[in-house]
Amino acid sequence: MKTLHTLALATLLGLGTLAQAQTSAASAPAAEWKYKTQRLKAAEVDALLAQPEKLLVLDLRRPDELIKYGSFPVYLNIQNKDLEKYLAYLPKDRVILTVSNHAQRAGNAADILTAKGYKVAGATGSEDYEQEGGKAVTHIQPPAPRAQADGGANVAAARQP
Repeated sequence: MKTLHTLALATLLGLGTLAQAQTSAASAPAAEWKYKTQRLKAAEVDALLAQPEKLLVLDLRRPDELIKYGSFPVYLNIQNKDLEKYLAYLPKDRVILTVSNHAQRAGNAADILTAKGYKVAGATGSEDYEQEGGKAVTHIQPPAPRAQADGGANVAAARQP
């Protein structure tokens, strides 16, 4: 009987520790901001989006991330690893908003752009923006595979002699 009480007490203590760990993880702060560029809140992003003629939204994520998490209605996508290679294509007469999932890559890219003479408004994360109540993120639906989109007719036609 004493073993049963000990086991029950150990289980309760374990559950309390688990609950405390889950609470700590849920309230853990976002990654430390180590960039010179300002990390923008949803309201600041919305103010920029309200003047699209003055703004370039530069999304630095991979295509699979754009599909999974969505992005802003109109954006230029250059993956972070390719940014320096495509600098000549970026306009210097517009303010740039850099975007990634949680703004870390966006912060890094924004610092690079600022050092190269571009006007950068700040960096944001599309997931963070949505969690703060931002409504401008558009979710992309990937196209159906070709064989399914045309009912397989092209596949069947290609096999005929």
